Amino acid sequence: MIQRVQTIFLFLVVIAMGITVGLPIWEQVTTDSTWSLSAFALIHVDAAGQEIESVSKWYIAALAAFAGLLALISIFQYRNRGKQMMINMVNSLLMVALVVTVFLTTNGINEDIASSVAGTYKLGFWAILVAMVCNMLANRFIRKDEALVRSVDRIR
Repeated sequence: MIQRVQTIFLFLVVIAMGITVGLPIWEQVTTDSTWSLSAFALIHVDAAGQEIESVSKWYIAALAAFAGLLALISIFQYRNRGKQMMINMVNSLLMVALVVTVFLTTNGINEDIASSVAGTYKLGFWAILVAMVCNMLANRFIRKDEALVRSVDRIR
């Protein structure tokens, strides 16, 4: 039954991971340059707008894409709620790893440039946190469905 409420939350996880891949995650503006982190690259731009350096961060995009794919796979596992919950738990761990990766990357950049300001997290980062909450809510409703099925089986 795809028309359950947890399907909506899992679909929101897919959308949030798409936002993470497509939009900027973090930005650090200093007096003479700007550092911008997206899911694919870290770009260093000077005050004139010329790109100084670009470093690939493909692993952030890979983690986000895999988390979105797991949520999509989980949507179609509605007949096996145990497997669906397991996939969502693995997805939760994957999203925590994604947040930790982004956090460590941004802190490393701040240490390298010796900035006193931490930078600003953009919509791509906040989408990861929204996805984590939606994944948690989906698991909660899957557990509710499982409890309902077990209670009906006891009555028979």
